[in-house]
Amino acid sequence: MGIATSNITQTGGVANYCVMAFTTDAVAAADTTFDFGFKPREVKFVNITDRLTYEWAEGIPATNTLDTAAAGTRTLGNSTTIAVSSAGIVTVKAAAMVASKAFYVVAVG
Repeated sequence: MGIATSNITQTGGVANYCVMAFTTDAVAAADTTFDFGFKPREVKFVNITDRLTYEWAEGIPATNTLDTAAAGTRTLGNSTTIAVSSAGIVTVKAAAMVASKAFYVVAVG
């Protein structure tokens, strides 16, 4: 069995890394954008309150995320929960940005 691989190197050997934590207010959920100052190769978005995780990594289809439910069940989501633009702007869809919850985001470039 052959395995297709690709090598990705970081320019100048410098890795970009950003972690942020925040809470949403009681206003209705909306698509939310994040600008980390670099184009992430991996994004992990966690709803701490409900124990839900959405993960996206460069190389997987733009419409997919790896979703982990509170019970630990992992599925391949296909709702473009996390979208990364060519400029590096990350958009998290309203369905994941639930009101009155605590979140953290990890972005690695």
